[in-house]
Amino acid sequence: MAIRRRISEDDGAAAISAVRAALSSDSPEASFQALSRNQRATAVRYLLEELATLSPGNSVEARVPPFGVTQCIAGPRHTRGTPPNVVEIDAFTWCSVALGVSTWEENATKISASGLRSDLSDRMPIL
Repeated sequence: MAIRRRISEDDGAAAISAVRAALSSDSPEASFQALSRNQRATAVRYLLEELATLSPGNSVEARVPPFGVTQCIAGPRHTRGTPPNVVEIDAFTWCSVALGVSTWEENATKISASGLRSDLSDRMPIL
């Protein structure tokens, strides 16, 4: 089943462009935080949509509070409560890893990942 896109390609590309510029600056975290909340949220959600498109399924829940969540990766499906495989990551780290500016391993202390399928390192970078 194809995911339902909520962010247009144009809006997603514009947000990703702004985030890439921030991440390539001399102070990437400060530059990222200086972007508008809408730009950061759109970039995060667009990257989550890309993850769900590239790795469809319902066995892992990827959370980037407060901006978004998606389910991905084929495998056992959960129907109630907290899923058995959960990844939670802040917006700056998510964008950095998903865009290939840094790696999953470099950010291991900033990523909360539980469950056998929660290691997304082989699915990064997304763009």
